[in-house]
Amino acid sequence: NQLIPSLLFYLFVTCPPAGGGSPCGSVCYSVPYPITCETRGADLSEDGLLVGCPAGCLLRRTSVFGTNVYAAVSSVCGAAVHSGLLGTSGGTVRLKRLQGRHGYRGSSSHGVQSQSLSHWISSFSLKGGNSVCVCVCADCQADIAVVMDSSTNIGQRRFNLQKNFIAKLAAALKVGATGPHVGLIQASDSPKTEFLLTNFTHPKDLLFAIRQTTYLGGNANTGKALLHAAQSIFSSELGARRGHPRVLLALVDGWPSDDVERAATFARDSGINVFIVSVAKASPEELSMVPDRNFSRKAVCKDNGFFSYSIPSWFNAAKHTRALSTRLCSLDQLLCSKTCYNSVHIGFLIDGSSSVGYVNFQLVLDFLVGIARSFDISDVGAHIGAVQFTYDQRLEFGMFDNDNKEDAIDALRRISYMSGGTSTGSAINYAVHNLFRPAARGRNFLIVVTDGQSYDDVRGPATAAHSQGVTIFSVGVAWAPLELLRVMSSEPKDTHTFFTRDFSGLSDFIQPVVHNICTDYSHNN
Repeated sequence: NQLIPSLLFYLFVTCPPAGGGSPCGSVCYSVPYPITCETRGADLSEDGLLVGCPAGCLLRRTSVFGTNVYAAVSSVCGAAVHSGLLGTSGGTVRLKRLQGRHGYRGSSSHGVQSQSLSHWISSFSLKGGNSVCVCVCADCQADIAVVMDSSTNIGQRRFNLQKNFIAKLAAALKVGATGPHVGLIQASDSPKTEFLLTNFTHPKDLLFAIRQTTYLGGNANTGKALLHAAQSIFSSELGARRGHPRVLLALVDGWPSDDVERAATFARDSGINVFIVSVAKASPEELSMVPDRNFSRKAVCKDNGFFSYSIPSWFNAAKHTRALSTRLCSLDQLLCSKTCYNSVHIGFLIDGSSSVGYVNFQLVLDFLVGIARSFDISDVGAHIGAVQFTYDQRLEFGMFDNDNKEDAIDALRRISYMSGGTSTGSAINYAVHNLFRPAARGRNFLIVVTDGQSYDDVRGPATAAHSQGVTIFSVGVAWAPLELLRVMSSEPKDTHTFFTRDFSGLSDFIQPVVHNICTDYSHNN
């Protein structure tokens, strides 16, 4: 394996089975940290670091002191050639940090002349660049946006260590076309998108793009970067995949310069799992400078310890990639992936009686379309179905007949007006049995829109629907008795009952109904 100058080389090997085998098709990665021919051992602080040397170091004048054990002032790649571990084509070696010593002996070996040195404060030795096994599940399907700290506070050196950490994390996640996708945003005075989720789905291209990211400086406006990522990176137009968990991972060196709570609330409401990785937290004497000491608790998806991760220093951050990648791919723990917007089943029970009239019936459909547009309707998201009733009932379309929002809305708009009497009770029974699945308890909502008195009993059917886990919202117009509406509505009655004198007033109820559906969903799930 050869390391092309300025590019990365990575190794795939089969993961050894732990305890009789892996249940999820694990793989192992070894990702080198790219260095130049002139990089010294003293420039690399991580013990056991796998480094990648470019080709051509034998032809360049590099300073090497010692034999087998080298003074830390030596060129790492030059020492690797001197020791015979690398040739003209470059490659990977692993560095072991050692204490300083007296009497480094110079020698000529493999075309490199090392020098003698009486004393140096630290040393290193080298060995072949074998892989380190990081086992991850191959079925991780998350879309992950990483917000990296590019503030003046982190500085160029720690910024480079952060890039190395992100590259190793991407490798541990097994990023690929059919696996996780990763996007990258820098947090500075203003957020900067480095690349989107679908820009780099081949590991080699992704790792190269991470290494090419340049330091910005400025304030650590993590909140701005979180909001930017939540509003743009996860849009379907920019490559976010439907039905895949959405993860927003923010790396914070010290503390943010701005408020993160508002941005994180927007992200959570959008079904995005926010993780905060705090590196080098504020020391006791620095706490007075921190604008909000609880920023991490306010930002994460849920303050249960799972979405917060602490790393003492960037210099040992790489060893945390396995634990963090496991969390990012723990689908059962990603509590913010499912929200009311992408999880509810909403049935529309539409009064088509003669008293409504054709013009008003179109206003009812406009009202229902407004509600439908508020949800992420898809084959793996929210679903809607519709029943129209007079004395009889007609299934307009089932809950799972349309697997995208536009088709569902078109189906709503195509409903033709029936005209007839009003039997709301039997219509509730019909809708519950023909629209909903019992397994979706806590996610089933029925919105009844009617303009008058029912000719049959509604109390029994409504009570039966409530007992089967269907939450009923009653929306009355014109001559619909308020007492009848409240009988049908779920508890608390005040938040599930709506009334307007005129059909044109229905549009005012769109946002309140959507809000109350989400409130119910959050309470029950």
